[in-house]
Amino acid sequence: MKKKFNFKILLIAFWTGLLFLPFKGIEAAAILFAVVLASLFFIKLISQHTKTSIEKIQTKILLLNKKLQFIKSKKNIFSGKILLIIFILSVPFFAKDYFLDVAVLTGIYIILAQGLNVVVGFAGLLNLGFVAFYAIGAYSYALLNSIFGLGFWSALPIAVFITTISGFILAIPALRLRGDYLAIVTLGFGEIVRLVLNNWDSVTKGPNGIGDIAGPYIFGMTINKLSHYYYLIFIFVLLSVFIIKRVYTSRIGRAWVAIREDEIASISLGINPTSYKLYAFAFGSFWAGIAGVLFSAKMRFVSPESFTFMESVLILSMVILGGLGSLRGVILGAAILVILPEMLREVQLYRMLALGSGLVLLMIFRPQGIFRPSSSHHGGKIVST
Repeated sequence: MKKKFNFKILLIAFWTGLLFLPFKGIEAAAILFAVVLASLFFIKLISQHTKTSIEKIQTKILLLNKKLQFIKSKKNIFSGKILLIIFILSVPFFAKDYFLDVAVLTGIYIILAQGLNVVVGFAGLLNLGFVAFYAIGAYSYALLNSIFGLGFWSALPIAVFITTISGFILAIPALRLRGDYLAIVTLGFGEIVRLVLNNWDSVTKGPNGIGDIAGPYIFGMTINKLSHYYYLIFIFVLLSVFIIKRVYTSRIGRAWVAIREDEIASISLGINPTSYKLYAFAFGSFWAGIAGVLFSAKMRFVSPESFTFMESVLILSMVILGGLGSLRGVILGAAILVILPEMLREVQLYRMLALGSGLVLLMIFRPQGIFRPSSSHHGGKIVST
C-alpha cells in the first residue's frame, strides 16, 4: 500500500527554519530545517509502529478472551469434569500401591477438610480441636467392631451419630464464646479427648491402641486391596462434596455466610445465630466422623498418636491454603498438604520448615488462599462459594 507524503511535517520544518533564518543565517536555518524534518519523520514512524503493535496486542487479547469464554462455557466445564473423573477412576490401573495409599489418605483428609470448612469457612467459627471428632469417629467404629462385633456398614451410622452428637454437645457451651476464646475452648476439647483415649486403658487400651479392626465389605466380600479402598474413598469424597455444596447453596448455607460476615446484621434479618452455629458444628462433625470410620477401617488400627494437636493444625492449614469457604480450594489444599510431605520425604528434616515457610509466604502474598471464593447467585442473592 502506497503511503501519502505528509506535507504537514514538511510545512512545520520549513516554518521552523524560516523563523530561525533572521537570527542565524541561511546555513543554520537549513540545518535546523533538516533536523526538525528528520525528527518529525522519526517520531511519526515510531508512533505508527507503536499504534500497530497496540492494535495487534488488543486483537490478541480479544481472541484470548473469546477462547477463555469458550473454555469457561458450561459444556466444556462439564466435559472437563467427565475427563477428570475418568482419569481419577483409571488411576488404580497404572499407579503403584504407594501412590494409591497416598491417594486414599488424601481422600480421607479431603473429607475431613470439607467438614472443617463448614465450621471455619462457611460459619466463621475458629475450631482448633477438630481432630477430636475425627478421633471419636475412628474409636467409635473400632470399639463397635471389636467389642460388639458390628460390621463396617452397621457401625458406620452409629459412629457418625455419636460424633455428630459430640459436636452438638461441644457447641452448646462453646458458642457463648467468640474468636480466640472459642479457639482455645475447642483446642482444649481436642486435647481432653486425646488424653481420655490415652489413659482410659480398660476401654481404649491406652497408648497401645485398638487393633484387628475389620475392614469394609461389599456384598459379603471384604475390601482388602488398595484399589478397592481407593474407589470406596472416592465415592465418599464425591458424596461429601455434593452434599456440602447443596447445603451451602441452601437457606442454611446463606445463613452461615450472613453470620460469618456480620452476626448483628444477620440477627436483624431474623436469623438465629445460635441455631445455625449448632448446625455448623454438628454438620462438620458428621463428616469428621465419616472420615474417622474410613481411617479406622483402612488402617485396621487406631491409637491416640494419630489424633494429636498437629493433626488439627494440618487440617486447618488445608482449609486456609485452599481458601476459606471454597470447596475446590479445600480439595486442592488437602491434596497439596498430603502429597507435598511425601514428595519431600527425602529431606524430611526440612519438610516442615518448607511447609511453614510456604504458609507464611501464602499469608503475605495471597491471604485469601489459592482459590479466591467466587461470587454466584443463589436465590436472587449473592454469596461467596
